[in-house]
Amino acid sequence: MEVVQVLHMNGGMGDTSYASNSLVQQKVISMTKPIAEEAISNLYCSSSPSSLAIADLGCSSGPNTFFVVSELIEVVDKLCRNLGRQSPEYQVFLNDLPGNDFNSIFKSLPSYLKKMSQQLGPGSGPCFFSGVPGSFYGRLFPTKSLHFVHSSYGLQWLSQVPEALESNKGNIYMASTSPPGVLRAYYGQFQKDFSMFLKCRAEELVTGGRMVLTFLGRSSEDPSSKECCYIWELLALALNDMVSEGLIEEEKIHSFNIPQYTPSPSEVKSEVVKEGSFSTDRLEVSEVNWNAYDSGFSSSDAFSDGGYNVAKCMRAVAEPLLISHFGDAIIEEVFRRYKEILSDRLSKEKTQFINVTISLTKRG
Repeated sequence: MEVVQVLHMNGGMGDTSYASNSLVQQKVISMTKPIAEEAISNLYCSSSPSSLAIADLGCSSGPNTFFVVSELIEVVDKLCRNLGRQSPEYQVFLNDLPGNDFNSIFKSLPSYLKKMSQQLGPGSGPCFFSGVPGSFYGRLFPTKSLHFVHSSYGLQWLSQVPEALESNKGNIYMASTSPPGVLRAYYGQFQKDFSMFLKCRAEELVTGGRMVLTFLGRSSEDPSSKECCYIWELLALALNDMVSEGLIEEEKIHSFNIPQYTPSPSEVKSEVVKEGSFSTDRLEVSEVNWNAYDSGFSSSDAFSDGGYNVAKCMRAVAEPLLISHFGDAIIEEVFRRYKEILSDRLSKEKTQFINVTISLTKRG
């Protein structure tokens, strides 16, 4: 599987699109907002650049694309007013893999800019937007051209499916039944990718530049723990059921593995220390329910079918990967079964995604 070619969220604005099914990701951005705000405030107060270059890596498409950038610009604008300084010009780079729905982003840009200028009022610096297609596991920007880098729920995706996973039969990710070699292969690929990410960003950020990264991760030191692997194990159940009924070839599922690694806080920190270009300002863990509509107090029927909501959220993320491997004929049936499995599990247990957020400063 050529990850760069096939990994993208479902485009457009339809029922199965990422734009319509990314509430979990939006909640995570909201939860980690104070960390990003603190980082950009410290950056601006210590350097006061006349032009501020911000990159959002793994920007995807839909409402969340501008959500992060808006927050960051508002923080700086408010700081400028309080300090009596002139607002900087904002240069915003939106990056994702080439298959991302950049067209939707650009189509919604004029109305977003209009709304933004109304919100900020007169005196706010102009905003210039660019789309940057490409993998963030390589260089994307000129040397020392960025002040602030943000990435949320992008870095758990690997540059490729790890090699030597033949023994991971019946699983589509790390699972409780995966042999130790499979776990080692996944971790090794994460180390290689994240260290390359840090090396590239170290060249692109100015000294004192900031980076706030949020991974889908885990709090446990066990890479096959339920908190990070369970959601994929349940999808594997749906696929294996279809294998047993002859709807999918057994060989097809044996050769399918998800290119993702959900790191623990210590694994993230360890790569930062090893690479050496950044100091760590904050390292935090947070949790969000699988079912973004479930905040513990809603009894509304519209939000009660957690399996439906979670299956749609996962479909928006995983469908392109599944289609590239299995073809599109099985998709409706896979997600119908997955929804049933999820509904059953969600009615019996509390399920959460674990987020690992790290705030970094580029050393001199």
